[in-house]
Amino acid sequence: MNLTWPVALAVLFGALLHAGWNALVKSAADKALDTALLNLIGAVFALPLLLAAGLPATSAWPWLIASATLHVGYYGLLTAAYRHGELALTYPLMRGAAPLLVAMTSVAAFGEPLSTVGWIGVLGVSCGVLVLGLSRHGLESGRAVMLALANAGVIALYTVIDGHGVRVSGNAVGYVAMVFLLNGLPFGMLVLARRGWPAVRAHALRRAPVASLGAAASLGSYGIALWAMTRAPVATIAALRETSVLFAALIGAWQLHEAFTPRRALGTAAILAGIAALRLG
Repeated sequence: MNLTWPVALAVLFGALLHAGWNALVKSAADKALDTALLNLIGAVFALPLLLAAGLPATSAWPWLIASATLHVGYYGLLTAAYRHGELALTYPLMRGAAPLLVAMTSVAAFGEPLSTVGWIGVLGVSCGVLVLGLSRHGLESGRAVMLALANAGVIALYTVIDGHGVRVSGNAVGYVAMVFLLNGLPFGMLVLARRGWPAVRAHALRRAPVASLGAAASLGSYGIALWAMTRAPVATIAALRETSVLFAALIGAWQLHEAFTPRRALGTAAILAGIAALRLG
């Protein structure tokens, strides 16, 4: 499988959507409730897709269950990282380190080795993550850095799992819809149990329109990525998708008034250069 321009452009659009919904969560006063609401609405959006596309093949269900389990941890780490650090720090660490880990396992997981240019891209991503994560701001926000890097490992795991699952599902749309149903309901119910119905209801009344936009962006972003993994190597798609770090940095500077420092710009540029090399490789 090779990466074609239509697939690449679709993944880039998905990257923009991904950065957008993360910025919405970061902008919320209560990030856990916002993430739970986004997940619950995403599950509602996924239901008609599942009814239209049908269930994925039985062989995909072990991958779906594993993915759902990991996503509960992912959303928990995501909200914790955003409580302790800026979007323009935590988001690049999470999203920049994940393709490095996916690339390192791509041969064993998919039999899809990287070329020399591809490994140069891996090094570029690694250097970019270090520039961002080891900045003075990063060292002052050690908890945010550790949470973001832990979540990068979770992202890499569920990327590999969903890459396998969508390929054996025989139905990319049905697989994506089921992912959102299985992912959205457990985390939403967990937050509901911890925070109580009055708090969730009050938050939903305030944030439902914004959360609906975020849920649609999240569904579209991951749906595009999983569909693309049936058309091109998983490590390539995982890397290309992380061009979202550039969109996130720009959104953080523009909408959230976060400083876009020279170090942050250099780190983002290094990650993007590495991702470009991975795609070319």
